[in-house]
Amino acid sequence: MPAKRCAALSFLLAVATLHAQTNQPVQTDKGAVIGKLSDDGQVRAFLGVPYAAPPVGPLRWQPPQPAAAWSAPRLAQSYGSHCVQVNQFADMHFHDAGESEDCLTLNVWVPRDAAPGAKLPVMVWIYGGGFYAGSTSEARQDGESFARKGVILVSMNYRLNIFGFFAHPALAAESPQHAAGNYGLMDQAAALQWVRRNIAQFGGDPGNITLFGESAGSASVSLQMASPLAKDTLAHAIGESGGAFSRTGLSAMPLATAEAKDEKFAQQVLGKTSLADLRAMSVADIKKAVEAQAAPAVRFGIVVDGLFLPEPAAQIFAEGKQAHIPLMAGWVRDEGGAPRPGMTLASYREQAQKTWGPNADAFLSAYSATTDTEAARAQADYMADAFIAASTWEWIEAQVKTGGAPVYRFHFEQPSPGGRYHPVNTGVFHSSEIEYVFGNLSARPSAPFTEADYKLSDTMQNYWVNFAKTGNPNGTGLPTWPAYNQADRWPVMHLIEPSPTAEPDTTRARYEFLRANKPVPGAAAR
Repeated sequence: MPAKRCAALSFLLAVATLHAQTNQPVQTDKGAVIGKLSDDGQVRAFLGVPYAAPPVGPLRWQPPQPAAAWSAPRLAQSYGSHCVQVNQFADMHFHDAGESEDCLTLNVWVPRDAAPGAKLPVMVWIYGGGFYAGSTSEARQDGESFARKGVILVSMNYRLNIFGFFAHPALAAESPQHAAGNYGLMDQAAALQWVRRNIAQFGGDPGNITLFGESAGSASVSLQMASPLAKDTLAHAIGESGGAFSRTGLSAMPLATAEAKDEKFAQQVLGKTSLADLRAMSVADIKKAVEAQAAPAVRFGIVVDGLFLPEPAAQIFAEGKQAHIPLMAGWVRDEGGAPRPGMTLASYREQAQKTWGPNADAFLSAYSATTDTEAARAQADYMADAFIAASTWEWIEAQVKTGGAPVYRFHFEQPSPGGRYHPVNTGVFHSSEIEYVFGNLSARPSAPFTEADYKLSDTMQNYWVNFAKTGNPNGTGLPTWPAYNQADRWPVMHLIEPSPTAEPDTTRARYEFLRANKPVPGAAAR
């Protein structure tokens, strides 16, 4: 045999042997799973692993039930189906088998050489989407880059919209706890319990789980910190743009209110009165009925159900009953959209009078402006705060008061370079930090990212990883990030290149104003 051919065959044999040695099955409590290696062989990915039974038939609108066991090793090399969506955001692009009620799966990314007993820190991600859209299979949420930095990354699908948050009186009647709704949130809690039971076999530390998420996923983190079903599983928490507190559409409603609303919807829109008939409806018929309603008027959301959530999150935090763990949280600059062209100082002040009435002067003091340009910026700041930033601030403040652990606050300010999914002039838009956090800038097609963007992404990932390891984002080579405290005038880490910097907060008056005041009833948001 020619020497070159022999050398080539030896190389291929060595690669095949390495692949076999580093991609052995991992045993879970339901059976073994076989993942796949990254292209360079440095990361193992286990995709589409069931963490609960398919919530179909009689299990529709039930808390997640245990998954069935399997005997032969199961291939876990492709994403599971995404949960049924009702309206999908334009920038969400999934890479899975499609939509299904049978969707309660999770994914695990592990450094190649991680072995049982390695006790690597674990990060569990919850995607956003307003509780009516989202999937783990988006390229921007791929966990490979985190695994390369020495952590295990887990993400889970959870039920959405009417399939995850329907609170009918008949559901409460059949529940031993007389609870209804919050099935999507209970899915998340079940995934956390799966991680706690199984992650040691992948090389993870079940005692060092950091939960993080964005938008509805961030609000979910605040809720899991508050829930008796999940709070004891967590070592650290990270929130990106969202908290389930009072000034947001992601806050909870009383169970009786949700029951009355959803029973009326079942009767008038779905045309059903019995739970059996509702469970017998096809996914297609339910989706069609929901999508025919004016969005976002139809929202199936968080409920104070007495099971997952015994009290509103704000009350649980005020009473100090939440997880007493380190928290890192913040938001992006233009959560509600970039400054509007054409805004004038006069129109800004006129709008303030219409929106805030006798409190307009106090509003204009908190959101001050003296020029047209400043008015456009102030209006954008208010829209960001009213949409989601103020609720995140309330969560941060609540944890500072009763959480008994360090809190770190950030503000993401890196302008969008555009790309296929977003035009150039969109400011620092809601969710724009995700690709930076995950080290997946390439997931935004055609975006002309620069060296500064890649540098900021690496800096942010290192902060996030350090926090997952120790509860403190600081580390060698990183700008110092002080804890959020009154003595240092509530420092905020401004995430922007060329110089991420922590500075005293200059925006506190805005959030204190919003906490103390409400707009005039019926006033337009803008």
